[in-house]
Amino acid sequence: MTDFRAALAGDDGTLRTAVEAAGGAVVATDADPDLVATFGERALVDTALADPTAPILPVAAGEGHHSVPKVDAAEVFAEVAAGEGWTVDHATLGVEVGDGPTDRALLDATLMTAEPARISEYAVHAGGEAIDRFRSDGVVVATPTGSTGYARAAGGSILAPGTGLSVVPVSPFATMADTWVVDDEAVLRVERDDCDVRLIIDGEISGVVPPETDIRVAVDDRVPLLRVPLIGPPR
Repeated sequence: MTDFRAALAGDDGTLRTAVEAAGGAVVATDADPDLVATFGERALVDTALADPTAPILPVAAGEGHHSVPKVDAAEVFAEVAAGEGWTVDHATLGVEVGDGPTDRALLDATLMTAEPARISEYAVHAGGEAIDRFRSDGVVVATPTGSTGYARAAGGSILAPGTGLSVVPVSPFATMADTWVVDDEAVLRVERDDCDVRLIIDGEISGVVPPETDIRVAVDDRVPLLRVPLIGPPR
């Protein structure tokens, strides 16, 4: 991809410098770029959920296998200029509380008690069947992109693109709590709450969910992320 055109989101100057050093041109998002380079997690989320027309190259979007460290930006854009990149589709989520409107997520959706160390009881359904009920501070459902973040810190597995969703209890009461990988949908329910339970979507509080209400978290679309040899093949 010689003479590539890159749109930028959230840049602190790092991306522009790296693009221009690699012989690329910085263009507006609506100017038919070859890629959109994002700096930081929030810029990645906002860009991915805005239905981009070009693949996204995430930089400094957290630890894991789906983002380029800031220190490697110059090397990555040199590889892009050499035509070394390829795209991998990553899932996005639709999140519905009861019959309410649908929110969207790129990384994860979490139910969490509003007060620290207050345990509630949660149920998880997938594939039309109940898979578990447990007491914990919360529960997170993560896409493969989000599986390297909060879900991993809570004890979940890192998922390769296209392998499903990670469902992980947060600080469970049981010492040997299970985690799960489900196909493309999980339904959560607060069975009993000792205090308010919040719905948190991609790190931002969406609101308080009532008990005995289904929270459906399901793959609703896919967005292409650009990979280069420096990042490695999808895992």
